[in-house]
Amino acid sequence: MMHNQIKTKNQTIPYKLRVSRRAKRVRLSVAHDSSVILTVPWRVDVKRAEDFLKDKTNWIIKKLEFFKQYKGRVFFKSGKREYHKFKHQALVLAGERVKYWNQFYNFSYNRINIKNQKTRWGSCSKKGNLNFNYKIVHLPKELLDYLVVHELCHLKEFNHSKNFWQFVVQTIPDYKIYRARLRKMAF
Repeated sequence: MMHNQIKTKNQTIPYKLRVSRRAKRVRLSVAHDSSVILTVPWRVDVKRAEDFLKDKTNWIIKKLEFFKQYKGRVFFKSGKREYHKFKHQALVLAGERVKYWNQFYNFSYNRINIKNQKTRWGSCSKKGNLNFNYKIVHLPKELLDYLVVHELCHLKEFNHSKNFWQFVVQTIPDYKIYRARLRKMAF
């Protein structure tokens, strides 16, 4: 992998050039750590690929700006493969933690479901179903416990009212800290 840079009017953007025997087309990616990677099939002229990169500088700058907004957040790899890989483990984990915390609350619930959600860690349905994102398997225990308690408390208060938070604080007194940390976990 070679390290190069592209110059724009306002800045110089470093990028990595990767020539691949398996790649079928030129591919450009910007990762959450702001690294830019240009992947080129080994038979494609590198100059042509670099012209492609120059044409995409506005797109690159937009992506870099996007990731600057989320600096300090933790990102998890996601997709159908990961969902199927972790779904059962997440179900067992959620079941254990719901059972543990519900010893205190003794709320009745219907089912625990594991979902492949794009923007939520968990939810509680009007039918009493507790839904959790399969990515809970990657959470530290204290954040998982906060999430489980949060969704359990929705069984009694289906909103974020003062009453709701009074239920949460009974078992998670530092819930505000965990809530803020969980929000920094990006999908």
